[in-house]
Amino acid sequence: ADMLEPDGATIPYPPLTKDLHHEVELIVALKSGGLNIPSDKALDHIYGYGVGIDLTRRDLQQASRKKEQPWEIGKSFDHSAPCGPLQPASKIGHPAKGKIWLSVNGTERQKGDLTELIWSVPEIIAKLSQQVTLGAGDIIMTGTPAGVAALSPGDKIECGVDGVGTLKVTIGKPA
Repeated sequence: ADMLEPDGATIPYPPLTKDLHHEVELIVALKSGGLNIPSDKALDHIYGYGVGIDLTRRDLQQASRKKEQPWEIGKSFDHSAPCGPLQPASKIGHPAKGKIWLSVNGTERQKGDLTELIWSVPEIIAKLSQQVTLGAGDIIMTGTPAGVAALSPGDKIECGVDGVGTLKVTIGKPA
């Protein structure tokens, strides 16, 4: 819960980094779960979808990668997961195609389509449920298009996924 930030939030520039990056992603919110969910049953466990930004301390992630250590320090920190409102699948269906994009200060940096995901949402749920027990309330970030780049205090980010919604946040001064 300490990572989630709502639409319109000002997110403090995080500590320990000088290279904060944005990654727009489709969010999948679960209403139920389990272990070893088959991909043909995965959609039954989804409550809905949203738009999110996976903020990443890229310098710390890369340092961990070089040491063959977990990337947690680069990915898990306070305010690292801004999320837009969730749209119920019962209302919007299960998006498998549509533009996903992100702009900073009015300049588009990321643009792709959900068809370009390496794994489909059902495949992602099936793979994750082999590793951990998934449950109601879990959110999954599904991956990002090319174009990730550094952010600075004062940057205004706007992003979206066609048919799902948009999200706007501002990067603030360090806490």
